[in-house]
Amino acid sequence: MTITERGRILVVDDNPNNRDLLSRRLTRRGHLVATAENGIQCLEMLRAQRFDLLVLDIMMPGMDGYEVLARIKPDERLRHIPVIVVSALDELDSVVRCIELGAEDYLVKPINSILLNAKIDFCLERKLLRDRERAFLAAVKQELELGRRTQADFLPARLPAVAGYELAAAFHPAREVAGDFYDAFTLPDGRLGLLLGDVCDKGVGAALFMALTRSLLRAFADEPQPDAAGPLHAVSVTNTYIARHHRQSHMYATLFFGALDQTSGRLSYVNAGHPPAVLLRRDGTQLLLDPTGPAAGLMPESSFAVAEVTLYPGETLLIYTDGATEARDGHGELFGEERVLAVLREPAPNAAALMERIERAARAHAGDGILVDDVTMLSIRRLS
Repeated sequence: MTITERGRILVVDDNPNNRDLLSRRLTRRGHLVATAENGIQCLEMLRAQRFDLLVLDIMMPGMDGYEVLARIKPDERLRHIPVIVVSALDELDSVVRCIELGAEDYLVKPINSILLNAKIDFCLERKLLRDRERAFLAAVKQELELGRRTQADFLPARLPAVAGYELAAAFHPAREVAGDFYDAFTLPDGRLGLLLGDVCDKGVGAALFMALTRSLLRAFADEPQPDAAGPLHAVSVTNTYIARHHRQSHMYATLFFGALDQTSGRLSYVNAGHPPAVLLRRDGTQLLLDPTGPAAGLMPESSFAVAEVTLYPGETLLIYTDGATEARDGHGELFGEERVLAVLREPAPNAAALMERIERAARAHAGDGILVDDVTMLSIRRLS
């Protein structure tokens, strides 16, 4: 229906003369008009047919206009139908009550034809705009849901089982789609690849860039390297590709890419501008695996280095994005790295419990439990 087209209008009044008068006036204006003689019949017709507007008398025997409004507004299928209530001059207090119950406007008996037409046109126009808005939002929601499902395909359906190790991940997007990603997979040389990244910005653009970055890293990591430089090669080539071909997007990603020798526990890694991963030692100390290069995608000539550390039995490695550290309380104070490290000092039964504890602490710090950024974590524990 456009503004100039006919509207489907339901007129409700217990007086047959009033119903007939309103019906004839609206029909002459080109509207499709149906009538109901009481509130019960009105609700039955609203649920059985589609209407663009309801003209509702307040005072009716049985179910009056108040109760009709009280039943319409909580109903998700009916609440969007605009309602014009009809009253006598001495019922203006009743009109106020109806407006509070959700009526759109009112008409005073005897009804003036000019006011009737103006209010009808105004309500139909507003409904048209609202319908278009709801349709647009529904389409956006559908697209975002499709994006969410597509993005989920870029994350591992399940983490690999590695003898002698416990591997766990946590993924908590702040919106329908996220800019974070994680992965764990076997490299061509047999080592276990551990990958976690965070694309700048949020929303659909970040999600698309996340898909590109993760795909490039996996593709280049799967290329056999004679010098076993899997993470360094993948990060370097991905950085060059993004910086050269997508510079105009001004997007980049921080990431941690490690290669673990399961037998020795030796971990070679590249930290491209990412928050330091945390290695929880057996003696209770914490070793921070600081960046070994800038964020990926900033400049094609960026240089990255490989660092190494050994994961001994009973030790845990935690890699996480800054969604947890950047959670803010009501005063704007960040949760921060120190609070994350404090949480990690408390022993946890397993890697999953460790990450759950960090997420709970960050949400508690935020106050309302809502995190404004994606929180993603990947943890591996070498069993004793």
